[in-house]
Amino acid sequence: MKTAFENYLTELEKTAELMKLDSEIIAVMRKPQRTIIVNFPVKMDSGKLRTFTGYRVQFNNARGPFKGGIRFHPNVNLDEVEALSAWMALKCAIVNIPMGGGKGGITLNSKELSREELERISRAFIRAIHENIGPDLDIPAPDVYTTPEIMNWMRDEYEKIHGPSPAVITGKPVDKQGSFGRNEATGRGGLFVLQEAVKALDLKDVKIAVQGFGNVGFIFAKLAHEAGFKIVAVSDSKGGIFDEEGIDPVEAMNWKKTQGSVVGCKGKDITNEELLKLDVDVLVPAALENAINEENADKIKAKVILEMANGPVSCKADDVLHKKGVQVIPDILANGGGVTVSYFEWLQNKANKYWSEEEVNEKLKEKMVAAFKDVYDLSCGCDFSCDLRTAAYSVALKRIERAIKDKLEKQG
Repeated sequence: MKTAFENYLTELEKTAELMKLDSEIIAVMRKPQRTIIVNFPVKMDSGKLRTFTGYRVQFNNARGPFKGGIRFHPNVNLDEVEALSAWMALKCAIVNIPMGGGKGGITLNSKELSREELERISRAFIRAIHENIGPDLDIPAPDVYTTPEIMNWMRDEYEKIHGPSPAVITGKPVDKQGSFGRNEATGRGGLFVLQEAVKALDLKDVKIAVQGFGNVGFIFAKLAHEAGFKIVAVSDSKGGIFDEEGIDPVEAMNWKKTQGSVVGCKGKDITNEELLKLDVDVLVPAALENAINEENADKIKAKVILEMANGPVSCKADDVLHKKGVQVIPDILANGGGVTVSYFEWLQNKANKYWSEEEVNEKLKEKMVAAFKDVYDLSCGCDFSCDLRTAAYSVALKRIERAIKDKLEKQG
């Protein structure tokens, strides 16, 4: 199976060929502008020193400062961070915000570390990369297993060195100059995209299955349920539940908090693989990369796949699904709500003026609806069979291409 970055390159080449994009610009988009790898020691609670490896990949800043999260996970590696930084560049272009793509991560298992150890690691990482980030250079944000509290530790450490600078990091707590709506932004943005897709595809009585019941999957499921969609299945790493009559995501989350999993909450217990093959209208992979691959793609029965995780559908699976007529709404569109509200937070920090949650959500809806329309219209307007992922890549790459050429013209 291809790595995450290989998947990105495959789709890049496919889009370039189909859309006849500028080969010189595509060459630029094959490699990150800068890769930062740091190894830094941290004193653990035991008193012993432990060395951690951290990454910050700055992929492209033609449209504005690098932007992207920092994740804490045992599987963090350079290939993954490079792919995520490339997708961030595309994502920012699709939702049409003036930012580029970056991503960071530290290889660790946060579940094995104390709160005090996590704080020391977070601060040490910022000390190691502080010269390479800044409010007009590179603005990190939370990602997998990082939180608003961790973002505030990082912001505080940066300010110890550079002075007051709230716009250096987004995803901060609201009482620490964060933005209302940031925690729900990715899930809410996904809902806005789904609502537009349902109208465009004329779907009725929509049934949804959600694989992955972490922050993004739960919030998406909760908001979709509140919007009138029927959630018939949800799952976490230990398994899932299915109920044709519908599941209340809040009830399922309360069960998970006490039992450690949604398994046993309501309806029939199922595996994650069984969830993927359910006869539903919309399948929402919100957990793992390559969850849908060449081994199970032909068994997918959903009409629409809404990618809320990063890279949950492999390249080979994409081809199978497209031939089956399944509409795959790609991650670089579907989960763009998080970076959009991060951009809103950055704007608020810069101006020292703050918006209500209603204002944030209204502005987010405008961005996500416009982004879906741009991608869907291009897909429908092609002279050949063009899937939504190819259309999304094309929209993003054309905007980045324009920015790169504008920069080069200014340089003479």
